[in-house]
Amino acid sequence: MKIDRAAAIRQHLYSKGYSSVGEIAEAVGASEPTVRRDLLAMEEAGAVVRTHGGARIAETSGAEVAFESREHINLAAKRAIGDAAYDLLRPDMAVFLDAGTTVLQVARRLRLHPIPLRVFTNCLPVAQTLLPVADLTVTLLGGTLRPQNASMVGMLAEEALNRLWFDLLFLGVGAISTDGDIFSSDEQEAQINRKMLTRTDCPVVMADADKFGRRLTFQVAPLLASSHVITERGLTLAAQKLLRDIGCAVTLADAT
Repeated sequence: MKIDRAAAIRQHLYSKGYSSVGEIAEAVGASEPTVRRDLLAMEEAGAVVRTHGGARIAETSGAEVAFESREHINLAAKRAIGDAAYDLLRPDMAVFLDAGTTVLQVARRLRLHPIPLRVFTNCLPVAQTLLPVADLTVTLLGGTLRPQNASMVGMLAEEALNRLWFDLLFLGVGAISTDGDIFSSDEQEAQINRKMLTRTDCPVVMADADKFGRRLTFQVAPLLASSHVITERGLTLAAQKLLRDIGCAVTLADAT
């Protein structure tokens, strides 16, 4: 496989998200049989995940996919997890919505079915989604804009968190290891997530099933017994046992 063609395939999947073999072939100027061979080699290297008729960037590669592209990966599960998280909300709560495509589904549900809340976030798409909702007071943290996740990070954002306390924190994660540690692929994201977890007694960890049993570069924190984990019904029995052993409350959302 030519290196420049592999790079072109990665760039296409990075910007477009899931694509069929035909779409990839057209984008990189190669035949479909050639692209299929390339995708097989790239999957073996851990760079992509092949699905029926196409492929997407492998999140396990550690390379983050653009926010807009990741939003459409495993969307049914994300929506089901978001709906289950929404059910935890009560009027007049102070809640924090982390930056992430799964947490964004909570904001989308709130826009459709508003509840009077004080919402804090470091995520630009969350703030934009909730902008027109009259029943909400929305506070966006200041800080350094991290384009890969459309989020605010750094010293200013962390300092703001020091002065806040939340009834609920909705936290998206990059990975959860087999020993129950939360991981991120970015150092600043891991640092601000770690700070968020100190500002509530009720962290709600939102993760689809493929986030479990993995590690990324930067450790955030261990799951605690006080954590409420919302994931999808397809979670492996081994991962379910891990959560029970830690003492987490667990909700298995049905994406069907």
